[in-house]
Amino acid sequence: MSITSVRPSRVRPSNRRRVRVPLVLAAACSVAGALALAPTAQAVTPLTATATYDCGTWGSGLATLTAAVSGTSKTIKINSSAITMPTGTSADPNSITTTLKLTKTSGGVTSQVQFSGKTNPGMTSPNPITLGPLKLTSGTLAAGDTTNSVVLSGPPSATNWSLQIVASSPTSATVPCVATVNQSAPFVW
Repeated sequence: MSITSVRPSRVRPSNRRRVRVPLVLAAACSVAGALALAPTAQAVTPLTATATYDCGTWGSGLATLTAAVSGTSKTIKINSSAITMPTGTSADPNSITTTLKLTKTSGGVTSQVQFSGKTNPGMTSPNPITLGPLKLTSGTLAAGDTTNSVVLSGPPSATNWSLQIVASSPTSATVPCVATVNQSAPFVW
């Protein structure tokens, strides 16, 4: 009688390692690639500030500016219960083009940037104005740059304005506004 020896089969641990190493490496490369392509997180502080504007027949008083950064987009929204549409006027949704000028300081150098947009809810007099969000349309803002109101002397006019509101439907009006004081705090982008 012959006895044949049977060897138990073994799964070599090294085979498992060979399969896992490429999978782990692929996952690590995926994560590293995604992080490299993701935009750097940037925030603005403070998120809100107030400033006083004189808008002639539309009123004068405190406005709240709300700043936001989303990816590469920088925006500001304006709300004010002191600045309102005159009696008997109204605005359809997205019918007001708004432009806001701000003083920019970057590395000790001062210039201007502008935020603009045609975004508003439907409004009637004497409801508070809500304008924006307005996108950065003129100039650039880098991390650490600051912006503040463009304070102007004299009454608002076609050539003297810090904020311009152009309503087109159903009321047509161009409303220049001047900031009369700096913001309660400058925005740091």
